[in-house]
Amino acid sequence: MSPSRPATATPLKRPVKLTRSEKNDDVKRRLFAAAAKVVGRHGYADASVARITEIAGVAQGTFYNHFGNRQELLEQLLPVIGQQMVVFIRARIDEAASEIEKEVARFRAFFDFLQETPEFLRILNEAEVFAPAGYQRHLDNISTAYVRLLKRARGPGKVGDYSEEELEVVVHVLMGARGYLSRRYAYGEGGAKAVPDHVYSAYEKLIGSGLMARPAGT
Repeated sequence: MSPSRPATATPLKRPVKLTRSEKNDDVKRRLFAAAAKVVGRHGYADASVARITEIAGVAQGTFYNHFGNRQELLEQLLPVIGQQMVVFIRARIDEAASEIEKEVARFRAFFDFLQETPEFLRILNEAEVFAPAGYQRHLDNISTAYVRLLKRARGPGKVGDYSEEELEVVVHVLMGARGYLSRRYAYGEGGAKAVPDHVYSAYEKLIGSGLMARPAGT
């Protein structure tokens, strides 16, 4: 029987050293994440730099290396979370699906995002007063991307014959519907909750008989 060989020690991996740019990006990411939690819990008015930096785990002096003041961060907060929402929704769309299925999937994904980011609704609702520039930038970002999607989806059995100006109106109607429906169905005393199935079925019927009406006989 041959003698057993001594176990070979696994070399320890050196921790990856972040570049200055990566460190800065990480700090900003933590500050935005902390600001979202603070605004979601206390509102914009009580979202102090002290509260944000405490949750982010950074010094208050570090905060001012990235933002000139508290308001500068708050104006950027909603657009940043809005882009996170866009990425979240986009990942849940099956490109092979019909346009109606894609739109309903986007609708469902919006409410899934609310459950994962329950502070979003308060951030959105209060931004118009406390961070108006960020609120407008968010609306412009979302509506522009949404209009672009619907323009590409125009055709028989898809999005109807709307002009670009009309599509912008349609997009704001759909965005408004999400806002009101989230207040009615997505939040309760305990915070974010699952939306009832009839909300999705009603939306699908509305979209299927209007914006994306199916051709006769289908």
